[in-house]
Amino acid sequence: MKQPNHLLPTSVIGSHGLPSWLWHAREGMAQGRFGVTDVEETLQDATMMAIRDQIEAGVDIISDGEMRRVNFILGFFDRLAGLERLEPTRKLGAPHWDSEAPYVAVERITAPNGLGIVEDFELARRATDRPMKATCPGPMTLAIPLRRGEVYRSKEALLDDLRGIVNTELKRLVAIGADFIQIDEPIFAMRKGEAEPWIELFNATVEGVEAKIALHVCFGNLNNKTFAAPRTYRHLFPHVWKANARQLVLEFANREMAEIELCKHLPDGMELGFGAIDVKAFRAETAEDVAVRIRKALEHVPAEKLVVNPDCGFWDTPRWVCKRKLHAMVEGARIVRRELTDA
Repeated sequence: MKQPNHLLPTSVIGSHGLPSWLWHAREGMAQGRFGVTDVEETLQDATMMAIRDQIEAGVDIISDGEMRRVNFILGFFDRLAGLERLEPTRKLGAPHWDSEAPYVAVERITAPNGLGIVEDFELARRATDRPMKATCPGPMTLAIPLRRGEVYRSKEALLDDLRGIVNTELKRLVAIGADFIQIDEPIFAMRKGEAEPWIELFNATVEGVEAKIALHVCFGNLNNKTFAAPRTYRHLFPHVWKANARQLVLEFANREMAEIELCKHLPDGMELGFGAIDVKAFRAETAEDVAVRIRKALEHVPAEKLVVNPDCGFWDTPRWVCKRKLHAMVEGARIVRRELTDA
C-alpha cells in the first residue's frame, strides 16, 4: 500500500479498545451460547468497528484492531499443537502476571493451521485501502508462559520451533499482500540480559520476509499492568541497531520521555515508532500534551525518521477513552507538522 508521504505520520501498535458489547459477547462464547456463525459475525463486526474508529480519528497507518485475539498472546496457544494447559499458581485477588495459566510442551510444538493472523489481515484488508500494518508476536514473547517439559532439552530448541512457526506466518502474510509487518517482542524489555542473541533470533525470525519490518519493544501490558522493573531500554543498545528492521517501536509517554536520547543515533534506513500516548493512563491526553512530547523527541530524532504512535496497544483501555487518545495523537502530530512546514 502507498505509505503516507508527510512528516510525522501516525500509526497504532495493534490492539484497539474493545466495545462493551464485545466483552459481553466473549462471555457468551465462553459459555457455549454462540454458534460458529455467531462468533464469526461478531468478530467481523468488531474488526470493522476498530477500523472505522481509526479512520475517523485520522490515523495514517492502521491495524485490524486485533479484535479476535485474547490478551495479546494468550489466544494463540489454542492454535498450537503439542501443549498442555496447567493451572495458574494464583487464582485469588486482582488478575496479574501470575494469575494466567502456563503451558507445558508434551510434544514438539506446531501450528497446523497457522496463528490466525493471516485470516485476520485478509478480512481487514478487504474492508479498506488505508495503509495497514499486520502485527505478530515474536518467538521469545510467545515463549513467556511455556515450559519445556521433557520435550525440549534447551530453551534454544523451543525458541527455534517457535521461530519457524512465526517465520511461516510472516511469509504467508506477505503472500496475501501485507507489506508492513510489526514483530512484537516486549520480552526484550521485560527481562534483562544479553541482548545480542535476542537480536540474532529476531533476524532469523524475519529472514526471507519481503516486507517493511518493525520491531516493537514495550515493558509488558497484561491487564493494563507493566511487567518490567526498572523500565529501561539501555541493555538493548547498541545491539538493537543490528536488527533487520526498518522501524524500532518504543514507549516513552508513560515514562515522561525518559531515555529518548538513546535514539539519537538511529541507523540509516531505520525509523523510530515513537510512543506519544500513555495507554496505561485513564485520562486522555490533549493534542498539546502530545505535541510537547513530539517536540521533545525531535530534539534527538529527525522529523523524517519519526512515526507517532501510542506506547502500546489499547486492549485494556475503554473504547471511548481509546478514541479520545487517538484523536489527540493525530491532532498533536498535525500541530507539530504545521510548525515544521511553517518554519
